[in-house]
Amino acid sequence: MFHKIKNVAALPEYKLCVQFCEGVTKIYDVKPLFEKLPVFSYFKDREEEFYGVSVDIGGYGIVWNDDLDLSCDELWENGVQVETPFDGLMSFADATELWGLNESTLRKAVSYGKLVNGVDVCKFGKQWVVSVNAMKREYGDANRTA
Repeated sequence: MFHKIKNVAALPEYKLCVQFCEGVTKIYDVKPLFEKLPVFSYFKDREEEFYGVSVDIGGYGIVWNDDLDLSCDELWENGVQVETPFDGLMSFADATELWGLNESTLRKAVSYGKLVNGVDVCKFGKQWVVSVNAMKREYGDANRTA
């Protein structure tokens, strides 16, 4: 099962803050990989390059260069979940992908009051955000087919 990555940020002491599309944030410690996978010891003498991490195309991993990357599953399984003010929130685009719905279905749910604006959903500029709890309440568990 894939846990698509929305954003990644390098932190001091070779740690990563990884935000997943499900509205979960995890901290992943890269230091143990220095011994486990020696290719990662590259960062010991090049700490500034560690900060050049980015989300791979599609969100199924993170990359530094052609030789250094980590899968979304590794980050999910071995990262430590942390609480943030944004936990449990996701974009309509991410929600529709996870639940196998059309974005218009969610917009209609808002207009019909099934998803309550200001409680279950909120619009920031042109982007709608929905809570994971509201999605589960109205549509059940996500259909993770990816």
